[in-house]
Amino acid sequence: MRIIAGKYRSRRIAPPKNLPVRPTTDRARESLFNILNNLVEFEEIKALDLFSGTGAVSFELISRGCRQVTAVDHNKQCTTWIKKAARDFQMDDIRVVPADVFRFMNHRGEKYDLIFADPPYSLENLPEISRYVFENKLLNENGWLVVEHPREIDFSGQPYFHSHRKYGKVNFSFFHFVEHDTE
Repeated sequence: MRIIAGKYRSRRIAPPKNLPVRPTTDRARESLFNILNNLVEFEEIKALDLFSGTGAVSFELISRGCRQVTAVDHNKQCTTWIKKAARDFQMDDIRVVPADVFRFMNHRGEKYDLIFADPPYSLENLPEISRYVFENKLLNENGWLVVEHPREIDFSGQPYFHSHRKYGKVNFSFFHFVEHDTE
């Protein structure tokens, strides 16, 4: 794996082989960030990386200029690896939180401009991720949620759903939080 663009472009990400993760491929991540380039100004946003695994998305966000990224994963090996890699890369704007993602979302008062979630595909409550994000008001106005998921899951009927993209076996559903006028 490598960082695709930005300040840390081409830096290799070499996590330990024993991490219990299914990292987003470089190709799918590159496609995702090509879309995000048209949706957000990286230098102006605060991002949340849920189920952060290897930290590849967090590192990519920092490399592209995000002012702050919070990486959350319940696996201690993953969070230890992300902290070490962030130190090695001298990425001071990554905050690593070892926690259950759903508990983290339930007890957060902080808001983000971009949330990326890459849960294990076998996660029972994977379809509820968007509900947790919106019920807990984790996005700022005009914020984006991106969920990576298996093809069997269809988010299109959920509130704030914007679009779906498929890259090989990788599926991304995009949600755009815009308050609707009540007048």
